[in-house]
Amino acid sequence: MQSLMLGLLAALLWGLHDFTVRRISAVADSAALYLVVLGVGAVLLIPLDFGSGNWEGVTSGIVAFSALAGLVYAISVYALFRAFTIGPVRLVAPICGAYPLFSIGIAIARGQPASAVIWLASLAVLGGITAIAQGESGAESGSRRAAIGWSILAAAGFAISFAMLHAAAQSAADIHVALIARFAGFAGMLVWVITRGINVRPALAIWPTLLFMGVLDVGGMIAVTMAGNYTRPEFAAVASSCFSLVTILLAWRLLGEKLTRAQGMGAVMVFAGIVTLGLAAVR
Repeated sequence: MQSLMLGLLAALLWGLHDFTVRRISAVADSAALYLVVLGVGAVLLIPLDFGSGNWEGVTSGIVAFSALAGLVYAISVYALFRAFTIGPVRLVAPICGAYPLFSIGIAIARGQPASAVIWLASLAVLGGITAIAQGESGAESGSRRAAIGWSILAAAGFAISFAMLHAAAQSAADIHVALIARFAGFAGMLVWVITRGINVRPALAIWPTLLFMGVLDVGGMIAVTMAGNYTRPEFAAVASSCFSLVTILLAWRLLGEKLTRAQGMGAVMVFAGIVTLGLAAVR
């Protein structure tokens, strides 16, 4: 149950984060925006990390493994932004939201049992997200094949990075793992921004908003990482996939975007799937 609750917390934080992204996406290149968000999150983690102690499990192997997980996570988020830039939300969101199936598959490969109930609950969550995404409008420009490719990359990357963070958190303190992953992701994105010649100044002009986003993003990452300390951490990955639901509901409530009957039914499916997973987690 703890893993599920941590996943729901991550969904809330990331949903609010993505809602904010929608409002500032035209200000600067998405890579520049996310670079600042990554940097803010890393700086915020430093005092928490060094005040926590418990460095015994931080070996060179854990550092390298956590750094790789951070790079995979950063690439996944960038792929998510790229997919939404190229293709419509109704195409991209269901594919990106499918990463829990990758997570369940990884858990099975590691020896975790998965009953038909768990699979059906996971599919209900994804089906609900798909139903909600169908009512979204998005830009039709760009290549459909490219949008699908970036979406699949994002979904697979999220599942892989979450599984790696869970594994690292079982050997070292989760706050240390999160900090290492954060700095690695920042370094990787910095290299990308420099090599591509992307202008970061427009992003720096809205630093208060990006500071807020940094808190949300790193909070979600810590929540998912902490799930590695509890049983069935893959449930956190499934629950965190509800971030798109949170984003759409915020847009409906605060921006006046319409929520159709089909989207409402999708929300019911999502919450039904989460409750079912919760019941399965406590058995």
